[in-house]
Amino acid sequence: MKNFALIGASGYIAPRHMKAIKETENHLSVCYDINDSVGIIDSISPQSEFFTQFERFYDHAYKLKRNDNTRLDYVSICSPNYLHHSHITAGLRLGCDVICEKPLVPTIEELDDLALVEKETGKKVYNILQLRHHQAILDLKKKVESSTSDEKHEVDLTYITSRGKWYMESWKGDPRKSFGVATNIGVHFFDMLHFIFGKLQRNDLHFMNDDKASGYLEYENARVKWFLSIDANDLPQSVVGKQPTFRSITCDNEELEFSGGFTDLHTISYQEILAGRGYGIEDARHCVETVHKIRQGKTHIETQDEVHPFVKSQL
Repeated sequence: MKNFALIGASGYIAPRHMKAIKETENHLSVCYDINDSVGIIDSISPQSEFFTQFERFYDHAYKLKRNDNTRLDYVSICSPNYLHHSHITAGLRLGCDVICEKPLVPTIEELDDLALVEKETGKKVYNILQLRHHQAILDLKKKVESSTSDEKHEVDLTYITSRGKWYMESWKGDPRKSFGVATNIGVHFFDMLHFIFGKLQRNDLHFMNDDKASGYLEYENARVKWFLSIDANDLPQSVVGKQPTFRSITCDNEELEFSGGFTDLHTISYQEILAGRGYGIEDARHCVETVHKIRQGKTHIETQDEVHPFVKSQL
């Protein structure tokens, strides 16, 4: 049994980490969050210590090192994106391996710094890249790898996840903290595209504002038109009034069905990490580079054929 700490216990994704720790038969020793709305802990690990001040959390975690039975083995991080680097390095310096939600960090410079802290501490950083464990994604990857055609696949990626007014008032709506829509809701899709279709060769930004972004990516084995949005007005008429989210990936005009199969992906990710097969800094580098370039890029359209149909009317 391994001892875990969890940073960001009141976040949206934190219960999946708590569940994964429990289902891999490990111990959630201590949690931290500046907010105290963390009653979910009672249904998973009511004996866990909890702190709302980072200094008290860190002091407690450091004291646990004095006993081999209580010392922490892992720190799991579900905090806001802009705090990932600080919380990861704190976990490493506590002598723990670290499991962090995506985006691991926003820039290549911070990614390289994490690699240095890994060397300094002898500990390891793992990124949750759960779509790499989804069976539909694995099946498509296998199909692409077994293809004998030299033609690149034609891919359309559309993800609209409606968000209310609260979103822009939270850290997620502040680009200094979330790093924008393409990073906050898109980074795991960009990782998935790299995982399936190989190295990125082109990265063009077509449109970006506070609530949506669109562009064109060309990989070794695919040409991809992508559109990401948190604006409910972008939902297609076929789903308006029925569901707040629209997710579609087509490959050569064939829809990839992966609406289900998400329930246990964090637990699978933890199982792989604990077995020594987790995804580390270099595995995350490609998607960090992708979103970093998107944020730094200026809008540029080479041909209308490369523009996603959902954004053509907004250009």
